[in-house]
Amino acid sequence: MSRRVVRQSKFRHVFGQPVKADQMYEDIRVSKVTWDSSFCAVNPKFLAIIVESGGGGAFMVLPLAKTGRVDKNYPLVTGHTAPVLDIDWSPHNDNVIASASEDTTVMVWQIPDHVPVRNITEPAVTLEGHSKRVGIITWHPTARNVLLSAGGDNLLILWNVGTGEMLLMLDDLHGDLIYNVGWNHNGSLLVTTCKDKHVRIIDPRQRRVLAEKIKPHEGARPIRAIFMADGKIFTTGFSKMSERQLALWDLKNFEEPIALQEMDTSNGVLLPFYDPDSSIVYLCGKGDSSIRYFEITAEAPYVHYLNTYSSKEPQRGMGFMPKRGLDVSKCEIARFFKLHERKCEPIVMTVPRKSDLFQDDLYPDTPGPEPALEADEWLAGKDAEPILISLRDGYVPVKNRELKVTRKNILDNKPPVGPRRSHSACDTNSSVSAQAPPQPPRATPSDSLGSQGGSPVPSGGCGRAFLGVTPC
Repeated sequence: MSRRVVRQSKFRHVFGQPVKADQMYEDIRVSKVTWDSSFCAVNPKFLAIIVESGGGGAFMVLPLAKTGRVDKNYPLVTGHTAPVLDIDWSPHNDNVIASASEDTTVMVWQIPDHVPVRNITEPAVTLEGHSKRVGIITWHPTARNVLLSAGGDNLLILWNVGTGEMLLMLDDLHGDLIYNVGWNHNGSLLVTTCKDKHVRIIDPRQRRVLAEKIKPHEGARPIRAIFMADGKIFTTGFSKMSERQLALWDLKNFEEPIALQEMDTSNGVLLPFYDPDSSIVYLCGKGDSSIRYFEITAEAPYVHYLNTYSSKEPQRGMGFMPKRGLDVSKCEIARFFKLHERKCEPIVMTVPRKSDLFQDDLYPDTPGPEPALEADEWLAGKDAEPILISLRDGYVPVKNRELKVTRKNILDNKPPVGPRRSHSACDTNSSVSAQAPPQPPRATPSDSLGSQGGSPVPSGGCGRAFLGVTPC
């Protein structure tokens, strides 16, 4: 009698477990806006959630340690005049978050370490270049202060939020609504999905589509796509029979997938979350009550189902903690922040191990908060791999960099006004920085960027800009 051969993998027994009730975040009015984004963003310091708000858009920022019931009068981050659709933390500064809204603007915010006593209403910079709602924002993985936005006007815009200026506008690559955008590991390429059923691989600095696939999934529902660490493309979508699918594509032959699996007939769009260190993809669908996870390998059949975390209540959104925010002493390899109607529930993914020693095979060096490039270096054509850190002794946050906020071209030749101390964690080591006076006139963006490979910069750029980030 032949024996069944079981594939060996250190992730075969990964299991998910919710935290205890007192470690959840309760009484949060999660946004009900119809949009296929995660509605949640998290980093090693803060949890941000898009919430219901009258008279405009808002999101809430909670210190990770502030669990339990959230006061109904807890301060919000407000400033948008229409609902917020997407939020994303900077990978290079844990106190900086960007938000995108139906009001056509992108705002970048500096969040203090202490809990504010009132709403945060003044963004560090307002980015204006879209003519319709902005539903997608994502930071460059290796270049400091480079932010991408995608709007209902079918535009991709890349910004230098350090100066508030537009770097590039890609206005002729998409003929319909953009569903999602993802960077590759070093930020040299983009993958996009669109309502026209195309998946495109784009070199943003050359303004060129390098490869594209028409109808990678035959169904009419939205498609999602992300880069794998080795350059392959992972997609989720729907079949003609409305079955949810996942697929893996090799760009050397973009005609047929190297792996294709059908899953179920639910109608929620599957949001993929990828951990390149473990080569695991987690799939979370809005309205689902489960998280499926798969290991991606270099050999056929390439995509290996591991397990499913199931719960009773459906999810309205999901946050995914960066690797440097995990508890390595407990062999935690992923942590999700599941949004319910009125609360946020952390879910921990763990590899069972008996030893208390650091598990080198689970935690290779991982991207840290240090950028590898400046925005102008990246725009000039330079690429760099992410700067890696070790998690052997647990992640120790670096001292916060202080952002010097000024009005571009207005305060450049004026003396600083009324210094006051920063409330950042590096307060004792940092110098006093000048703060901008309240509500001076809107700055006019520089026109010098029109010759740097993108479309000419339209008028009406930023409302405020924070200049270079200086270490404490």
